[in-house]
Amino acid sequence: MQGLITENVSNKYIIKVEDKLYNCYARGKFKQENIVPTVGDIVDIEVTNLEKREAVINDITPRKSYIKRPKISNITQIILVISLKHPKPDLLMLDKQLVYAELMNIRPIIILNKIDLEKEQEILRIEKIYTDIGYKVIKTNAMNEIGIDKVKEVLKNNISVFSGNSGVGKSTLINSLFKEKLTEEGNISLKNKRGKNTTTVTKLYEIEENSYIADTPGFSTFDIDEIETINLDKYFREFKKEIPKCEFVGCTHIKEENCGIKNAIKNNKISIERYENYKKIYEDLKEKEEHKW
Repeated sequence: MQGLITENVSNKYIIKVEDKLYNCYARGKFKQENIVPTVGDIVDIEVTNLEKREAVINDITPRKSYIKRPKISNITQIILVISLKHPKPDLLMLDKQLVYAELMNIRPIIILNKIDLEKEQEILRIEKIYTDIGYKVIKTNAMNEIGIDKVKEVLKNNISVFSGNSGVGKSTLINSLFKEKLTEEGNISLKNKRGKNTTTVTKLYEIEENSYIADTPGFSTFDIDEIETINLDKYFREFKKEIPKCEFVGCTHIKEENCGIKNAIKNNKISIERYENYKKIYEDLKEKEEHKW
């Protein structure tokens, strides 16, 4: 049988096969091959006790995506939640998250939450920056369930993970999606579950058939340090068609003259705000590269 790993605690896996859940263990061969079954994996299992619904994992099907920290596979979407007020929108963090999504080749969806607290002109300005690039942006007021239907629509037939700084409204959004206060009850916390006697747990929650939300503790921190500064521009979508217009191969788009990116900014083809964030991310990566050894 084939099923989906929805939860992993220690060396035990919960695997969903159609409408049934099985308690599974991985065969020893995975340890020998240095492979670890991960939440989100589609696996082949062999039932060892039908009555108790116990089984062993025989094989893992090829992964479409794999995130190391926290470990999770086959994520198809990252839902990036930012608030328009309290806290104010952190577009630098958003741009780092978008770089990460591009790096991992996972589709990002941007949610602008708390639209009731900001002037429409400012909301439209931020929305335009990202829709012009080609990203999907959904405007919500999670407290009053405004925009929730649009969020539900993009979650269909996907394994999605939510990310965002503290206070942006992730928990309220999740509650609205489930129509229950799951986050308050602790069934899905979107917070780190570290404690004296508990393990950090990554778990998939089914919203409807074939539609899952991944509860991944610690997912708000994005590791893009593996990107070399010389390659950073490749992960800014709107830069790609302008890069060939640079005079120098390997142009950093910072100090060089006759730069395709700078010319695109002058012609309003690239947002100056996105470019400023590119420079900040570039300098941060550069500093880490210099201190690496």
